Amino acid sequence: MELKTGIGAVASADIAVPEHERELGFYSRVLTTGGDPLWREDLMNNLGMPVIGLGERIPEYEKFPLQWMPHIQVADVEASAASALEMGGSELMHGKDDDGNSQWAVLLDPNGAAFGIVPVVPADQIPPAEGDASGGAGCIAWLDLTVPDASATRDFYRKVVGWTVEDVDMEDGGERYDDYNMLGGDGNPAAGICHARGVNVGLPPVWMIYLPVGDLAESLRFVQEEGGKVIKATRGADGEYAYAAVEDPVGACLALAAG
Repeated sequence: MELKTGIGAVASADIAVPEHERELGFYSRVLTTGGDPLWREDLMNNLGMPVIGLGERIPEYEKFPLQWMPHIQVADVEASAASALEMGGSELMHGKDDDGNSQWAVLLDPNGAAFGIVPVVPADQIPPAEGDASGGAGCIAWLDLTVPDASATRDFYRKVVGWTVEDVDMEDGGERYDDYNMLGGDGNPAAGICHARGVNVGLPPVWMIYLPVGDLAESLRFVQEEGGKVIKATRGADGEYAYAAVEDPVGACLALAAG
């Protein structure tokens, strides 16, 4: 399971949380299910790659909302940050080198969804995996955002990130409408932006990272045992859980998927 590179690709995701030890225990238990877990207890994946990060909520990070923040690769961090401000977003933090060149930024879109932008990761800078990369491993399998006005949000990210758009036909109460696949520089879907209606009613307006687990039913039991809650769960045609939106003990939301 290799890190994707290119404009619009998701490099990683992280969050800074209160009750850090409790949160680490929650994710360590929830993610490491199944006979051959896709994640390790230190939250690296089972190939030893750092895909998600769970940090302590030190004073420097108290301005950040309690959201998992995807780090999205862009062609020009400074230009993307400026576009975000022009399009009604805001900037929480902007990292620059000693020469004043932009290295990364943490932004909010007009809905209050947090995300990071980083330069495109060169292929030769991807760390080698410790194990057999041909097998299943923990990764960010998908990314989506549900908001009242998906069309305006689509335009925001098209400008800020450089994604292109593919319409996805939807239906709600007999009415047709479009949600959107946001396509990366390789032309493949990198994320989804959805209207808060139909199958997406009740989802929070934050970026939901999808993390696959070895045994989704067991993971959902652990979510509730460890003080979280299941917001919405979907089963496949075989009756088994396929996907669930969950909330962790401090209120951060993410999605779990069958690995």
